[in-house]
Amino acid sequence: MAVERIDYDKCNDCGICYDVCPMDVFRTVGRNVYIAYHDDCMTCYLCSTYCAKDAVYVGPERPVPVPTCY
Repeated sequence: MAVERIDYDKCNDCGICYDVCPMDVFRTVGRNVYIAYHDDCMTCYLCSTYCAKDAVYVGPERPVPVPTCY
């Protein structure tokens, strides 16, 4: 999985998830943050760890696909 959702009832639009994400998964419109690139998430949990309002939900770590041939 990856970053799955932002609970907008809890979110205070501080933008910390946007600031700490190393993969640039989030985007902003004004002060509102949204998840723009789900597939780029590397499941590092920085966004959910730094969120003071516990508004960002990250699912379990995704398995890394292993190629069957080279």
